[in-house]
Amino acid sequence: MKKLLIKNGYVLDTNSESRHQLQRKDIFIVDKWIRDIQPNLEAAQDTECINAAGKIIIPGFVDTHRHVWESLLRHIGADWTLLTYLDNLYYGNLGSMLTPEDYHLANLWGALEAVDAGVTTVLDWSMLETPEHADAAINGLQTAGIRAVFAHGTPGYETYWSRDSEIRHPSDARRIKKQYFQSDDQLLTMALAIRGPEFSSWETALDDIRLARELAGIASMHIGFGTWGPHDRSITRLHEAEMLNTDLNLVHVNRIQPDEYKYIAESGASLSVTPEIEMMMGHGYPATGRLHKYDGLVTLGVDVVVATAGDMFSQMKFALQAERAWQNEQRLDKGEMPEQLGITATDVLTFATCNGAKALKLDHKIGTIAVGKEADLLFIDTSSFNMFPLNNEPVGAIVQSARPENIDSVFIAGRPLKRNGQLLYEDLPGLRKKVQSASEAIFQRQGAKNQ
Repeated sequence: MKKLLIKNGYVLDTNSESRHQLQRKDIFIVDKWIRDIQPNLEAAQDTECINAAGKIIIPGFVDTHRHVWESLLRHIGADWTLLTYLDNLYYGNLGSMLTPEDYHLANLWGALEAVDAGVTTVLDWSMLETPEHADAAINGLQTAGIRAVFAHGTPGYETYWSRDSEIRHPSDARRIKKQYFQSDDQLLTMALAIRGPEFSSWETALDDIRLARELAGIASMHIGFGTWGPHDRSITRLHEAEMLNTDLNLVHVNRIQPDEYKYIAESGASLSVTPEIEMMMGHGYPATGRLHKYDGLVTLGVDVVVATAGDMFSQMKFALQAERAWQNEQRLDKGEMPEQLGITATDVLTFATCNGAKALKLDHKIGTIAVGKEADLLFIDTSSFNMFPLNNEPVGAIVQSARPENIDSVFIAGRPLKRNGQLLYEDLPGLRKKVQSASEAIFQRQGAKNQ
């Protein structure tokens, strides 16, 4: 039994009305569980003590939508639209060049990137060419030590990704469930990354949702964006088919009809907003406020590091300011100056923590700092120029000013993965060499294919 006492930190409770008040508290952790939170706790026998003075302690970030495997292809999509992205990575192109060994490295490297930036939980939206790729992807996440929802996906070929595809989700999902996910008492849980009704036939989409409910409990799908959103009315069709429910994770949903956001909110389905990528690639304007006004379950995700950084600080700022710009412009168009802001820094911090945990069915374990929950924690250093002085505004500091380099420590299930600003992974230089070699080999194979 491992005991850990974290002393003198500013503990930020995202569920509390006093969340804006900096209060020094101690956190007592036994194994992976938080057992006590209050000032001036005494260290029990055989307890390791960590002094967190000058650090804000918050729940770990929960990223509900990231294609982790793309970490080996970083930066190549800086000037891509969505269509360019699909043409380059899917349909038998770059994505199909990754071997199972590449997938292991990609998920390990991508997960460590997330942890370094304070993401303690990620939904890994996978594209899997073979069963061996699935095994390798899972192993990469396990090796990194991150908490993850492994969203089992399909191959990236056009036979799968077309609006009339009758090919159902790969049956290997059943093996994956049996082999890796018999227990929920582990860091990795399972979902299905399905194509949905805009990238497969309607009946295929319904069958894939049913399979997710049989196996995993969560079905995540890209839906309601680009030119497809206003044309297909997919949310309305799911609503009328009585398929909308809390176990659906709907990604993007930028361009649907106003009444469809109400359907989503009433059903309890979650929305993954990836604001930076959505605004860049042409998905449509982020739907953050359009669901939030109905008290819908809004969450945030990084999406693809081929075109953006892998941290949630960026996504919080993009989500917050994009929505404020949208709302302010509407008032200005009416000849009115905005007198107050319709979305707050606290809102987006909630999207990035406890809302994400709820969407992934993990809120009984994580998402807030509370006795009985598992200790997924971040220490944010407040001494740097961009953070000091705090002026008793910790939420504003985190959302508007903090950067990944301000993260001093990361704990997942009570285990330190980053301390004193450094990842604790055993051999980062060696891993970096393997990642470089694998990345170069992928592009060489692609070049040889195109000759």
